[in-house]
Amino acid sequence: MTATLEPGTLTGPRGWPLLGNLPAFARDPLAFFEDLRDRHGDWVPWSLGPRRALLVSRPEHVTELLAGVEHSFDPMDLGWAFRHLLGEGVVVATGEDWRRKRALVQPVVRPRQVKAYAATMVEYAARLAESWEDGRRVDVLREMAGLTQRIAVRTLFGSEAAGQEEAIGRAMGVAQRELGAEARGLTLFLPPWVTTPGRHRLRGAVHRLDQEIERVIAEHRAAAAAGEERDDLLSRLLAARDDTGAPLSARELRDEAITLYIGGHETTSTTLVWAWQLLSRSPGARARLDAELDSVLGDRLPTFEDHARLPWTQQIVRESLRLYPPIWLISATAREGASLGGRALPTGTAVWCSQWSVHRDPRWFEDPLAFRPERWDPDPPLRTVEQAWFPFGGGPRACLGARFALVEAVLLLAVLARRFHVDTGPGLARPFPGLTLQPADPVPATLRRTGTA
Repeated sequence: MTATLEPGTLTGPRGWPLLGNLPAFARDPLAFFEDLRDRHGDWVPWSLGPRRALLVSRPEHVTELLAGVEHSFDPMDLGWAFRHLLGEGVVVATGEDWRRKRALVQPVVRPRQVKAYAATMVEYAARLAESWEDGRRVDVLREMAGLTQRIAVRTLFGSEAAGQEEAIGRAMGVAQRELGAEARGLTLFLPPWVTTPGRHRLRGAVHRLDQEIERVIAEHRAAAAAGEERDDLLSRLLAARDDTGAPLSARELRDEAITLYIGGHETTSTTLVWAWQLLSRSPGARARLDAELDSVLGDRLPTFEDHARLPWTQQIVRESLRLYPPIWLISATAREGASLGGRALPTGTAVWCSQWSVHRDPRWFEDPLAFRPERWDPDPPLRTVEQAWFPFGGGPRACLGARFALVEAVLLLAVLARRFHVDTGPGLARPFPGLTLQPADPVPATLRRTGTA
């Protein structure tokens, strides 16, 4: 039997006229969703300005929601800023357009392709380690962002964009901040023609990105026309054809390049920053990491095959993603006839779920605020509900770059940790929920050379 979910049948937070719960959401969205979960339960109606919304927090309902996108739910329109950056890429597209683009993009990031880029990941990490010095103070956020930017530019665009990593990274950083600010404020509801200072900065950043991507695409087309074969992701996108034999258009190439760049850079860099901080506070976990790296790698660099031989390193990454998921929020809009957990939803209801909130729920993860990589052991000592871990989303629209990001994070952590302890001290940076969950401030650390380096 299906119950009907109607306004007034569930309790939620009181809101302001017209603004609803937007002020509380904008002030601290992470705390806001935790508060909704703790004070109001697993089904919480709330209002994002004039939009009627529903937060769901049970893993089975989250799984059902993610599986239902494209037939019972539509991906939510997150506003002008989000579309301005990502265009109509596979993350934003719907229906037949989404199915076509996913079929074209998915082969580019399959495990076989990820394996081909593992050597590049290791090479760039080794270069960074060679530049580090014992006792040196560094900003880990800057170091990890620079590393993953270089890898993303090389694997995505090839050598043509070499030297542009910092410019691309700065532009993407501005876009990230402004998109996060817009999604949490009143500007979310403003029409596209309204120009605010934040939107002006976003337009400038996106223009810079578009210029660089347009230049690299033109060089790739010229190389392809001359019969030159290249092994980067953009070349594979250029060669992709749909069922009718049609390629991606110039605009579609741009949109997918931006999407892949964010997935290949932002996710890994922020995961590593959090991992270094968590390891600095957990000497036992760090000692077990050292022992695994010594046993498996000795004095050599890792290869793609070593990813499977480093289970503790994988568990550190997995636990870091649990505590600090780069993608911290997912939403979808109910179509006519949609239901969830046996409840019929009014058409147009925006259904939200938060990785941050679910990953830190004591019902699914015992001692949820503690960094405990052993919770992912084959026979874990702590209660863990695997269905409650979804840092890359799930269902048909799960992140296509998840495999790339997981392999990259493990290999980079292995290369750098084999040579250095990155001591960030006992504190943890304040998270800033923008496009991804980033540290709000620089993360200073002292580099300590390991005894096996």
